[in-house]
This record gives sequence, structure tokens and C-alpha cells, in this order.
Amino acid sequence: RVGRRSCSARSRGTAYGCSKLIFLASNDLQTTSFLAASEDSKKKKMVKVYSLLFVPVISALSAGSSRSLRKNIKMPDPVPPAGVAGAVRAMESGRLFRYNVASKEASEVSKVEKEFADFTGHKFALGLNSCGSAIFLMLKCAGVNFGDEVLTNGFTFTAVPSAIVHAGAKPVYVETTPGYIVDVGDLEKKIDAHPNCKYFVVSHMRGKIAAMDDIKALCEAKGVLLLEDCAHSLGVLWNGGHTGHHGAMAAFSSQSYKMLNSGEGGFFVTDDDFAHAKAMAYAGAYEVLADKHECRPCDAALAEAMDGSIPNFSLRMHEATAAMLRPQILTIEKRRAEYNERYYRIADQLRALPGVSVEEQLPEVTIVGDSVQFNVEAAALGADLDEGANAFLAKCEARGLPVERFGAATNARNFKNWKYASQPLCGLPVTADIIARAFDVRLPLLFDEEDFEVMLEIISDSLAEVAAGDLAVKEAEVAYAR
Repeated sequence: RVGRRSCSARSRGTAYGCSKLIFLASNDLQTTSFLAASEDSKKKKMVKVYSLLFVPVISALSAGSSRSLRKNIKMPDPVPPAGVAGAVRAMESGRLFRYNVASKEASEVSKVEKEFADFTGHKFALGLNSCGSAIFLMLKCAGVNFGDEVLTNGFTFTAVPSAIVHAGAKPVYVETTPGYIVDVGDLEKKIDAHPNCKYFVVSHMRGKIAAMDDIKALCEAKGVLLLEDCAHSLGVLWNGGHTGHHGAMAAFSSQSYKMLNSGEGGFFVTDDDFAHAKAMAYAGAYEVLADKHECRPCDAALAEAMDGSIPNFSLRMHEATAAMLRPQILTIEKRRAEYNERYYRIADQLRALPGVSVEEQLPEVTIVGDSVQFNVEAAALGADLDEGANAFLAKCEARGLPVERFGAATNARNFKNWKYASQPLCGLPVTADIIARAFDVRLPLLFDEEDFEVMLEIISDSLAEVAAGDLAVKEAEVAYAR
């Protein structure tokens, strides 16, 4: 409530009549302010009267008896003030090119490479413009040639098979499990069926880690080089150690919806001097620029890589990106703990819904619960699975909660949409069935408890309506731009 004094807005004995009452909300919907406008058009004074916290309306918008989500679920983790200040300093200096510095100690990119390698426990890290570039460089450094076959997950993001195609190779897809990880049995079958295929890019999609000890042993026994796509697994641990150590090389991401956020960006990591020297050359460390890397490989590796035989693809990270990222590395473990505390509670609540399952990760894994994936039994979606699934999505969307369906006809994680490469001859029937009933929801760090309550309420209500045969969608006003 706003008291009478708020409307009179008395200041130093002068009363400003309240001809208008203006309601303003900040962008994050956390606070609201009432401003009283003066009747006197000459003065046109705006006097701040009250600033209130409206807890019940932060995330929920009344829509009859149901509530809608008001915050944007695509909200990424913010860049901390130190990262903003560092990026501004880089821009003010004009020295955004990583090598336009006097020494390696003066380069933000060189420093973030060393700090990232120290965090993940790798000998070398190379900052790049994207994780897709890092996957591409893994393949080039591994020796992939035009026309080679490369094994990878049948369920992953389109950037992974795209990088394989970028390297001139042909993807061969492996079936997934209900937990969204590679089926090791099918991997062995695919290796045997493709005896000339000597590379496997395992993708830790949504931070789900497969049986990596078994996969490494299988690859070594079959003469297949293991490479890791760790775009989604930064901060995820396997037996207490970071991902990216089973393979000869690994790729990480700093795209907005990852544990590091620079909008776009990525890292190539390895413990191999010769692989790292090649990656540096491919990325654009020409002439004597290798000396401006703190993560510098041995002279013999550099001499081999810098002999002019490797093309320069100009895939470098720039200084402002690195400056944004450096302070974020320091908070990964703290944010992981915050994410996970909420994830396990939300996962249990989802499991309590009829027909819904949330798969546990392997016991060796320490997760990063920044999103939740759940499977819905076909029977719970009705006689027509696609119609029921689409109605569920539409109902959630109408109440402000965009839910992703991995098997949707437009989803970039659906292998059927990767038309730039040959479709699998077998059709990946197991993966197709799983992703047809698999749904994905982000759990933004800046959301409050009530936001998650509303999200669960929307999912529960929408699934119950679909299960009851109600596929109609009632549009409701949503207070953010999608």
C-alpha cells in the first residue's frame, strides 16, 4: 500500500498535487517504484516516493487460478563487475588483438589460457572464438583428412557434427541411452562396422557423462583416438577430476548458456606439446607470436608446427573476451554448489509427476545442475505422441515457460535435422524414441524459489491437461519478450 503522504509528496512544506501516479518496474522485475508527477507543467518534477519489493509478483502473473512465469528463462549468468571492468579497459586501450601486447604477461588471453588450464588440470589451453572452432581444431590436430569417418553421439548439438563436416569428414552416429549418454555397446558395434573409422568425438551433452573409463579402454583396444566435446561439462567432475582428461584433446565453451559466459568463445585443451603447437598454428600464431603464450609448448613442437605447412584459420580469442572470462573461473565451484542444491530438489519434484522420469547420472559424476532434462512416457502424451508433446510445449509457452523438446522437428539437437551430412542408415531408432519424449528446461542462477515453484506448477498442470485429453491452449499475457 502507498499511504496518503506518498500521494501528497510533501517536501519542505511544499505540496505537489498528484495528477498522475506512474508505476515503474526495473528490468529484472525485482523492485518497483512509485513516482508522483507534479501538476505544475513548468516544474515537471518527478519525486520518488516509495521503493517496494513486490515478492508475490516477481515471477507469477495471475491468470485466473493459474500462474505464469514472468522472467526470461534464457537469462544467462551475468559477467561479474571485474570482468566488465577488464573488458572496458581492453576496449579503451584499443589493444583487442591478443598479440598486440609487449609480452605474454600483458595479454588477457594468455593469462586466461593459463588460468583455465590450471583450473581444469591440463598442461595447455588455447583461447578461441568458439567451442565449434576448438572441436574443428581437435580433428585437424588429430590428423583427420577429407573423407574420413568420425564417430560421435547421435544425440548432441548440431555444432558437433558440423565441426566434423567442417574438417571434411563424415559423421557416424552412435545411439544414446535414456540418460542422454553414449551407448557403449552400440559404440563397439559401430567401430566394428566401420573399421576405417579411427576417431571418436564423445559429446558430454547437457553435462551428462558416459562411462568414460570403459569408453577409453574400448577406444584404445580398437585403435580409435578419443576426443572430448566438453562444451556443456565445465565444472562437472569424474571421480573428482575435471572432464577432458580421457581424450587426447578436449574442447570447452564460453557461449552464453555455459558456466563461462562471453557470448561466444571456447578453449582447446591438451597435455600434448605437438598437438598444442599445431592448434596454435591453425588458430593464427604466426611468425614468432608463440612467445606471447604462457601456455607455450616445447621448441621441437613449435619448430614442426610453424614450418609453414599449417594454414592460418584465424580462430583466435580477443582480449575483451578473455577479460570477461577471467573472474568467472574463480566462481565456477561456488555456482556449481548453488545450482546443484536446487537441481536435486527440482528433479525429485519432477519425478513425483505421473509418467515423468529424471535419469540419475553415473555414480562417478559430480554434476552441474544448471538445467534439468526429463523423459515423459508416451502414454502420458496421448494417442498421438507428437500432437500431445506439441500441446504440452504450447501450454507451457502460453504461461511463459519455454520448454525444449529434443526430438522436435525444428530442434538443432535432433539428428534428423542435420541434413548437411548423410543420415544414419539405421535411423537411430533408440535415440529417435528417447528424444521424442525428452524435454529440457534451464534453471537460471538468478531465479528465485518462487520462480521454480511456478515452473513446476506449469509443467505439472500442462502434463495433467494433456494426459486428460485437453490439448487446447489458453493464451495468457506474459511479461517478458521471448
